[in-house]
Amino acid sequence: MIKNSLSILAVMVLVTSCVSPKVYKDLESKYATLKQENRKLSKNNEKLSSWQNEAKNELAQLKADYEKAVAERDKLKRDYNATKSNLDALKASYAALEKNSSDAIAKNSKKNRELLAELEAKEQALTAENARLEKLKKALEERSSRIAELENVISSKDAAMTQLKNAISRALTDFEGKGLTVEQRGGKVYVSMENKLLFESGSWAVGADGQTAVRSLGNVLAENQDIAVLIEGHTDNVPYSGNGQLTSNWDLSTKRATAIVNILRENTAINPENLTAAGRGEYAPIASNDTPEGRAKNRRIEVILTPKLDELSRLLNEQ
Repeated sequence: MIKNSLSILAVMVLVTSCVSPKVYKDLESKYATLKQENRKLSKNNEKLSSWQNEAKNELAQLKADYEKAVAERDKLKRDYNATKSNLDALKASYAALEKNSSDAIAKNSKKNRELLAELEAKEQALTAENARLEKLKKALEERSSRIAELENVISSKDAAMTQLKNAISRALTDFEGKGLTVEQRGGKVYVSMENKLLFESGSWAVGADGQTAVRSLGNVLAENQDIAVLIEGHTDNVPYSGNGQLTSNWDLSTKRATAIVNILRENTAINPENLTAAGRGEYAPIASNDTPEGRAKNRRIEVILTPKLDELSRLLNEQ
């Protein structure tokens, strides 16, 4: 679905530079779908976190059951050894009494049979307890292995995103202090570029410095094919006052996001299926619009890099 949407966006950009109401609605619908998919990913992350906690609790319970089973088995062994010692003593007594009293022999014979029956019952209980203990041990090992596998996948994803963030920071180091920041939050990497680096006021044409920055970012993304790339355009709350093609801040933010996508697509090593453009207008500010400084921060492009969670989804579905 993302591939088809991107193809439609690309065709519309090539056919006309105008953002008609119909295109705007299509973009708005596509962005809503993307938000739904993002929420689905977030729910998967929440499901994973919940499952991890549950699995760790189950692991702790399995360990407790295992330790209890070991204690019970050890007690059975002690009882078994004590009973066997009694039997051995009675056998010795039986041998001594056999010469002196048939009554005593009969009593000892009966006692021996009782002890043998008790010993057999305890042997059976010990065998059953050993089987239960092995079953618990196997379950404990399987659950520990699954938790370790999930934690390894999560750790690998986090490490990969950290490496990606560091690679982007190195690639864009020349633009530090020019309205560009790179952050890692919640398993994602956020690249924020203020409009002073990219666009003139009211324009969606990317300037020379901005093009250089975006192409440098594209070189890193080309080497990371398992990353979903969402480009969001943002404005301040000052109403759009331009003429002609655009009618609102939302139109402008969408146009600017699409302009960034077009520059990234110049790099043929980037999979277009990984790219999504969205305009958010003035509705996701990061600073107050009451000051010039705050409005400048709100006028920005955010590139949100998200790892694909196919492997995690597979592991969760196997539970």
